[in-house]
Amino acid sequence: MPPRKRASATIIALANQKGGVAKTTSVASLGAAFAELGKRVLLVDLDPQACLTFSLGIDPESVEASIHDVLIGARALNEVVVSAVDGVDLVPSSIELAGTEAVLLGRPGREYVLQEALAKAATAYDLILLDCSPSLGVLTLNALTAARGLIIPMPCEMLGHRGVGQLLDTVRDVKRILNKKLTVIGVLPTMFDSRSAHQQDVLADVGERYGLTVLSPPIPRTVRFAEAPAVGRSILATARSSKGAQAYRAVAQDVLARL
Repeated sequence: MPPRKRASATIIALANQKGGVAKTTSVASLGAAFAELGKRVLLVDLDPQACLTFSLGIDPESVEASIHDVLIGARALNEVVVSAVDGVDLVPSSIELAGTEAVLLGRPGREYVLQEALAKAATAYDLILLDCSPSLGVLTLNALTAARGLIIPMPCEMLGHRGVGQLLDTVRDVKRILNKKLTVIGVLPTMFDSRSAHQQDVLADVGERYGLTVLSPPIPRTVRFAEAPAVGRSILATARSSKGAQAYRAVAQDVLARL
């Protein structure tokens, strides 16, 4: 019998054009949680600030090639993948990515560049997580076009709602024009303080407000998240038994059950 063909990876984008919503923390932590469950995981840093790259112990200024080189066609994806900590692989970012959108703007089919690059490596992984920049530019459109699912990290604060409606409008346009298979997996509540009545109200409201699934449990606010990038690891390695680590493990299970 011919060998069984490997299934392609499930590609999940984590996006929110508002900054400071724990998006990068969520990518690193969920990636580590999926790896703990035996999944082959690739993380892609699509933010010119390269916070994910730094958080995984890699100096963005020292990388020889990054996602920028892939998107402009100078390198194949497998040529820039590096082994990172916590059992995941990484496509790093660098400051050069800040100029990538300008290069892509004049390119036909620019929204499909990332999709085409990931397709060549998709069978090597079970899950590919895309850490999007805090904007709705060409890079985020590329991520939404390539992804099967979208997770929206959002702090449990009223200001955290700002921009989610605009993101969902973009998602509807992407589904209509570029990627009919894109689905919103859910909102991921972050920075949650269970002692705050306001945050409890926001958590109760967000699912009904947008008609979206709210992934569970909410990610608690803890200083452990700030400590982890300093040593280039995720919270699952630096504070394995903390409430934050346990929450991301539970969310990873929740996400897998919805795929």
